Amino acid sequence: MAASSSEGEEFYLRYYVGHKGKFGHEFLEFEFRPDGKLRYANNSNYKNDTMIRKEVFVTPSVLRECRRIINDSEIMKEDDNNWPEPDRVGRQELEIVMGNEHISFTTSKIGSLVDVQTSKDPEGLRIFYYLVQDLKCFVFSLISLHFKIKPIQS
Repeated sequence: MAASSSEGEEFYLRYYVGHKGKFGHEFLEFEFRPDGKLRYANNSNYKNDTMIRKEVFVTPSVLRECRRIINDSEIMKEDDNNWPEPDRVGRQELEIVMGNEHISFTTSKIGSLVDVQTSKDPEGLRIFYYLVQDLKCFVFSLISLHFKIKPIQS
């Protein structure tokens, strides 16, 4: 199964957010790969948690929905030059390939919308912030639907 949409364009997405602190390297990362695979990793060492890794192949309709979310956000028009640099609090990375467009953003972790509003590019960072929220919800839903099994009660 190819990860191309019905438009026949290449599609790839990777998101990472993380930091290195007293519990080690803690992060969340997911990617939609060109072969249609969704890879998810969540490493929280808090209270000796172990890393969670999940992989699943998604259908072309799921990829179309992901592309729609990205297109509707208009993130491909943005530039991260005036966004806060990654710092000791952490970093976020977003990489998207859609057709012959390729963007790669890097910024600090965003604690709240106050961080967005006080930045040098509040409009662009707000687009990034909401897109990331939408993508996280989308991926968490896909992972939960695929991997959580509710026991049948008799």
